[in-house]
Amino acid sequence: MSGLDALDWAKDGGLLPAIVQDAVSGTVLMLGYMNRDALAATRESGRVTFWSRSKGRLWTKGESSGHFLEVRAIAADCDGDTLLILAAPAGPTCHRGTRSCFGAQPPQAAAEPFGFLGVLEQLIAQRIAERPPGSYTAKLLEQGTRRIAQKVGEEGLELALASVAQSDEEVVAEAADLVYHVMLLLQSKQLSLGRVVAELAARHLARNAERGPAHAAPGAAGPTGAPT
Repeated sequence: MSGLDALDWAKDGGLLPAIVQDAVSGTVLMLGYMNRDALAATRESGRVTFWSRSKGRLWTKGESSGHFLEVRAIAADCDGDTLLILAAPAGPTCHRGTRSCFGAQPPQAAAEPFGFLGVLEQLIAQRIAERPPGSYTAKLLEQGTRRIAQKVGEEGLELALASVAQSDEEVVAEAADLVYHVMLLLQSKQLSLGRVVAELAARHLARNAERGPAHAAPGAAGPTGAPT
């Protein structure tokens, strides 16, 4: 909870706009308004609660539908008059049944589609914890890290072969299989995909630092194999 002790409640009649963003995918879910009581209720319950201007009362998102927004983090902007809330949605956010109140296909930032990898990572972690019967992930886990590593090798070879002899659709399918098995291998060793991304980012920054400011944009792979 960042910067919430110095909010400017004097603006706009004691109401602050609150932007709600999916904590995993980054999708902007909705905009609502909070007064002091709504923010207090949100922090106490862990579920996003607004001041409804139409109802004239506190309103917990999902109180009728069950599609609550479970709070993960709250921060205020630099002026203390706007809130940003990261939340985990329990179902569609919009009353029209869409994930976001900004339409079925809201505009996306370039990185947003990759947010699904975070969803997939959470799902793999859940499978590791619960080991549900019939789960392919659970079956591989029972066979051990060696078998998972073998699958990564097999999927990598299948992707390489597909790239020279098969359609684009088959290449994409094989790439998806490889990414899944790589993520499973990482999770089985208690490593996150975020660490891999951080490693790539660190290599990129280090390589650009060597080249100087003129080489800030991504280019070809350097000696380490990392994008630079």
